[in-house]
Amino acid sequence: MAHFTVWDTGIGISESDMRKMFQPFVQLDSGLARAYEGTGLGLALVRRLTEMHCGCVSLESEMGKGSRFTVSLPWQESGLSGTSVATVEPVETITLRIDTGYPAPLILLAEDNESNIKSVSDYLQIKGYRVTVARNGAEAIERAKEERPDVVLMDIQMPGMDGLTATRYLRADADFKTVPIIALTALAMTGDKEECLAAGANEYLSKPVSLKNLAKFIEKQLCELRVE
Repeated sequence: MAHFTVWDTGIGISESDMRKMFQPFVQLDSGLARAYEGTGLGLALVRRLTEMHCGCVSLESEMGKGSRFTVSLPWQESGLSGTSVATVEPVETITLRIDTGYPAPLILLAEDNESNIKSVSDYLQIKGYRVTVARNGAEAIERAKEERPDVVLMDIQMPGMDGLTATRYLRADADFKTVPIIALTALAMTGDKEECLAAGANEYLSKPVSLKNLAKFIEKQLCELRVE
């Protein structure tokens, strides 16, 4: 990712006003004798253009101390000797997540394939999630107890303790009975999905996993938790 940050040491922005900042023609100080101008269309255009390039915008601010706006865009080396070129494939629009002072949902990724770890972790971080990684079932249980993730992405075939055993162990623990677990596995034979669900998984996705679908499954599970 390439990150571009613009900051100031001005009056800052209150938590309640942060989400308004990216709406067009917003005046945070709406009084007739307002001391500060509104944001007009500038930030709304920044947000839209960033999303068109599969990026995201974040905002951090503290009253009386200033604000920091960061535009994050995907970056890929072109492979041409002597030069670096950012190439972006407009696959989808990335959902904007504004920092409002509350921690983003934490995703525990239990996966032993380094390539999968990098692609899934990078994508989820672009989407605004925090990610912690475990490389086998036993480590997944340990990480879950230490960090209390909001969602667990559980690979099934891992060295040592496999994902099914780890899922059953977590479900037997009262602290993790309602934590969403999404099984990610290359097992796609008849009965494999049923076995994962019977072990305690909420959802089942066969590999290769569509990152877009994975994000939808995560959001669905988080929404269901909020409703409960």
